[in-house]
Parts: sequence; structure tokens; C-alpha cells
Amino acid sequence: MLRFLLIFLLTLGGLFALELTPPGQALVHPWAASLAGFSASLITLFDPKIITYGNVIQSQSNGFGVAIEAGCNAVEACIVLAAAILAFPAPWRHKLLGLVIGIVAVQVANILRIISLFYLGQWRMDAFEFAHLYLWQGLIMLDVLVVWLIWVRAMPIQNPARHDA
Repeated sequence: MLRFLLIFLLTLGGLFALELTPPGQALVHPWAASLAGFSASLITLFDPKIITYGNVIQSQSNGFGVAIEAGCNAVEACIVLAAAILAFPAPWRHKLLGLVIGIVAVQVANILRIISLFYLGQWRMDAFEFAHLYLWQGLIMLDVLVVWLIWVRAMPIQNPARHDA
């Protein structure tokens, strides 16, 4: 348990530091714009009067828009998940599978977050603020925990060596 905690904290620190470097930022900013574009493409299935530019999704009907900034792109949540998966003693094949499926699951939840906040902000700004600052922050991290727990539970069971007396 102590080994897991130490590896988790070191990996977490290293990945967060990497995110803040110029190469890390060169990946994070385009990712936010990609999330805006993808979320907007889903929204236009039901509401064609929206536009996107960079990391912003905006309604042409009322002018309301959301900007997907650092902290809103679920990169930090994926970093926490990656650190937990990498720190856990498991076969590398299982770790890689967990990373791919887990990051996709977290990003799907984040896309739901973006779309719900886009509509919530047009309906009630106080509800938007609460959902943005508190509700969705907690739900995304809960998603990380649930994904990690499911991944741990799906771990292949290794049979201990049988000792016959």
C-alpha cells in the first residue's frame, strides 16, 4: 500500500509538471479546441444555431457561450486516473488497456459536462455556476474513482502457487 501511494504521488507530480511544460501545453490547448468542436458537432444535431471558434461554443440565438479552458478539459482528471493505474501493480498490457478505456470514459463524461453546462448557462446562470464549480467537478472525479475501481476489479486473477503438504 505504501509503495502504491509513493508511486502514485510521484507519477501524479511528474505528469502534472509535464502538463505545465511548453510541450504539454502544446497538447492541452488544441485538445480543448477539439473538445469544443466535437461537443458542438453533437449539439448541432439538436440545435443548428451554434458556432465554435477555438475553444468556445456559442449560441447564435442568445449569444451565450462557454469556453473550454484548462481545468475544464478533463486533462487533470485523466492525469489522476493515469497515475493511479500506473502505480497499481498490474501487468503492463492490463495497464495500457485501462488507460485507453479509462481516458475515453472520463472524456465522454466531460463531453456530457460541456453540453449540459452549455444549455444550463442559457437557462439559469446561478444553476450553471453551481454545476460548473461544484457538481461537475465532483462528478468527474467520481468518474475517475469508479473507472479505476472497475479497472482494479477487472484485474486478471493470478493463482497463488499451490502448496501441498
